Amino acid sequence: MRMKQLLASIIVGIGALAASTSALAVDMTGAGATFPYPVYAKWAESYKKATGNGLNYQSVGSGAGIKQIKAKTVDFGASDKPLGLEELNTAGLMQFPAIMGGVVTVVNIDGVAPGVLKLTGPVIADIYLGKITKWNAPEIAALNPGVKLPAEEITVVHRADGSGTTFLFTDYLSKVSPEFKTKIGADAAVKWATGVGGKGNEGVASTVQRVKHSIGYVEWAFAKKNKIAHTQLKNKEGTFLQPDDENFKAAAASADWAKAPGFGIVLTDQAGKNSWPITGVSYILMHKSQADAAKGKEVLKFFDWSFKNGNASAVELDYVPLPDTVTKLVSDSWKANLKDASGKSIW
Repeated sequence: MRMKQLLASIIVGIGALAASTSALAVDMTGAGATFPYPVYAKWAESYKKATGNGLNYQSVGSGAGIKQIKAKTVDFGASDKPLGLEELNTAGLMQFPAIMGGVVTVVNIDGVAPGVLKLTGPVIADIYLGKITKWNAPEIAALNPGVKLPAEEITVVHRADGSGTTFLFTDYLSKVSPEFKTKIGADAAVKWATGVGGKGNEGVASTVQRVKHSIGYVEWAFAKKNKIAHTQLKNKEGTFLQPDDENFKAAAASADWAKAPGFGIVLTDQAGKNSWPITGVSYILMHKSQADAAKGKEVLKFFDWSFKNGNASAVELDYVPLPDTVTKLVSDSWKANLKDASGKSIW
């Protein structure tokens, strides 16, 4: 009898310890942009090891992320398209930058190695307008002397969901092609003139891999991870560039974060001989009034920890970490804007 009582007390004790440990762990939820998903996943893995607190981030696209944070079904939303002050204020939200990176065009053409094909913004715009329809078209051939281009129809691949990556891509094309700006425009979701859709950067990447003679656009980390052939792009200064973190960083060099309302900066088509033409910022959206102050503070602790400890992993994935001067501005904005139910700052 004593042995049974002893075993019972041990089991109860173990159960209480497990419940206590579980109660101490804080799991956060976020949803939105697929553009930063690889680095957020890496940061979450490292943060879990360091603190025991987890992050469940849903890579569902910027449009869905904005909807979910507005509906208060997640602790934070993520978008590669910065929201304007009016929309932020109406929804009671604040936004801050978390990471920077580049969007690249990817292709599936037999015999054309990664990084060999050269394209310009106007040519890409005409492809997505349905005006250039074959890979051996004169406009493409003129940019690629010596490259064997097939006389095959181009399959255009674009995002099927509301997407910050689409915003960056269409914003760039709208800047370099007046016709694209008039007919398609720049937004997270647009009415495409041609092509097939894929959901998320993952969907576009897998479609381009599967469909011969296709072209698409994805975040650079997805192109590298999936070993899809990327193209060179001609920037504003007339330089053909390969995508890398140094060229993304060059595009961000002139950004004046302190004067940007809501940190809203778009880095497409920036000046500078080394500036990658489709560079972007991924933003985090949170409610100014935090119903669960402890959970809100944990989100801030996660990003603060990542800003201080996650730069190496971000660079490995070819993202550009925020400069220390910017993370200081971000931290100050947390203190000023994020409050608990009593109006006290949670940071």
